[in-house]
Amino acid sequence: MLKEFREFAIKGNVVDMAVGIIIGAAFGRIVTSLVNDVIMPPIGLLIGKMDFSSLFINLSGTSFPSLADARKAGAAVVAYGSFLNTVLDFVVVALVIFLLVKQVNRLRREPAAAPAEPISKDCPYCLSVIPIKATRCAHCTAQLGAA
Repeated sequence: MLKEFREFAIKGNVVDMAVGIIIGAAFGRIVTSLVNDVIMPPIGLLIGKMDFSSLFINLSGTSFPSLADARKAGAAVVAYGSFLNTVLDFVVVALVIFLLVKQVNRLRREPAAAPAEPISKDCPYCLSVIPIKATRCAHCTAQLGAA
């Protein structure tokens, strides 16, 4: 059983999958940083110097100056700013993956096959379809000459 497990774990597909998962997790952190640290601050500035991650709706009825204070007090809140950041994370990751897959598929495409050599032609006398190598038409018996 140990030998079978080792063969399974060492197979190329399993190792490739593990590498993909590790790189994907690291890429996710990069995209999260891109969204939170690069994309959202200018958007917040354009909207009025607001930090999206601090946007929330307080459901408890008590007033809190920040989301951190509301959570510290245990108040029921809807943290829609964090949700917006997460949605933007997803959109950026999906866009990058789409572009990557599109590029890989473009590189993998096989060149278009050359047009096949014709296997038939029309008889110039009766316009019947005959084999390309025919020297006499099977329909009108006309002599066609060498192909």
